[in-house]
Amino acid sequence: MTSYVVLLPGDEATWENASDEHKQEMYGHHREFARLLAERGHKQTGGAELAHSREAWVLRTDADGTQTVTQGPYAETAEQLTGFYVIESDDLDDLIDCCKVLGRGEGVIEVRPIAGA
Repeated sequence: MTSYVVLLPGDEATWENASDEHKQEMYGHHREFARLLAERGHKQTGGAELAHSREAWVLRTDADGTQTVTQGPYAETAEQLTGFYVIESDDLDDLIDCCKVLGRGEGVIEVRPIAGA
């Protein structure tokens, strides 16, 4: 089986300001995604919803080896990585088809093989 990461970039402000009903609808998409994975023989081996990027710490190393640590997101953009899944699958096309369930609410989904896995 090949290991893939399903990345969920999104606008954190939209999620923070979402109603409880909208959040429950979104969580429903994730439950449906998990159900489809299991039914179709894909194996979820990890994943998590991430805390807001303002809670991140970033370590940067300059060309001269100087290191700095800052609080906050890696990039100043509207979209940040909001969550991820780690999936083992023998059928990338079907995995992508399952990810369409997440796309109904997330907007953008990235599926990427894990190097060397």
